[in-house]
Amino acid sequence: MIGRLKGILVHKQPPWLVVDVHGVGYELEAPMSTFYDLPEVGREVSLFTHHAQKEDSVSLYGFLTESERRLFRDVQKVSGIGAKIALAVLSGTSVSQFAMLVQTGDVAALTKIPGIGKKTAERMVVELRDRAVDFVVAGGVPPVQGAADPLSEATIALQQLGYKPAEAQKMAKAAAADGDPAEAIIRRALQSALR
Repeated sequence: MIGRLKGILVHKQPPWLVVDVHGVGYELEAPMSTFYDLPEVGREVSLFTHHAQKEDSVSLYGFLTESERRLFRDVQKVSGIGAKIALAVLSGTSVSQFAMLVQTGDVAALTKIPGIGKKTAERMVVELRDRAVDFVVAGGVPPVQGAADPLSEATIALQQLGYKPAEAQKMAKAAAADGDPAEAIIRRALQSALR
């Protein structure tokens, strides 16, 4: 089981990143909450990991904080929820926001996260309410260096999170401001979607 990786960030394109650890490149899937805080490519990064093995695949997921990894694992304990929806939860809301939504039973806000319908949101509230108190509040989110075309990158990332192409483009355009990196556009778009 791989629990943590420390190495050089050699590639980042949501939702994938590659970390070189002494010449071995580990490919990880990560939520947008982690992408917001990643250093620039070429810099050292330390990630908590979750190793998942199925009959036909092996996956490695990366998180900057233990609280993100814990939430990722706890959300998957809810029946009917897998890794894809758990990543969408962390991409659509912070650990502290999610804990608040679960504790207050805000099913309407939870259904705004891609892949979560009303019944799934209700199950999350019932099954996670007691554990939500233990979720650790995530830290602040500094800006991350963007790409050549941040609006396109943000649109693609929103599509990968489950939004339809037209909806993703509309969300990204509404959230974009001049000079913004893709991560800032994605963050604002997801925050607006939750309101």
